[in-house]
Amino acid sequence: MAYGGQGQKVQKVMVQPINLIFRYLQNRSRIQVWLYEQVKMRLEGCITGFDEYMNLVPDDAEEIHSKPKPRKQLGMSVCLCNPSDA
Repeated sequence: MAYGGQGQKVQKVMVQPINLIFRYLQNRSRIQVWLYEQVKMRLEGCITGFDEYMNLVPDDAEEIHSKPKPRKQLGMSVCLCNPSDA
């Protein structure tokens, strides 16, 4: 546990993932999505929408490959995230 300026305990609060995604949407932050089954490819873009299942709609999206071609412009696209396959 961390301590503040005058011996006061500072408690860290866990942020829910859906709230973090909403904050990125509001700030128009550029995010990078790491893919679970395609570890050599990532998607990068600004979130323009999402739903309760955390499916993302990035704008100005790019595919980032770690091997031969580093980037590929995608424009606006839809990312479907299915966490129920666990």
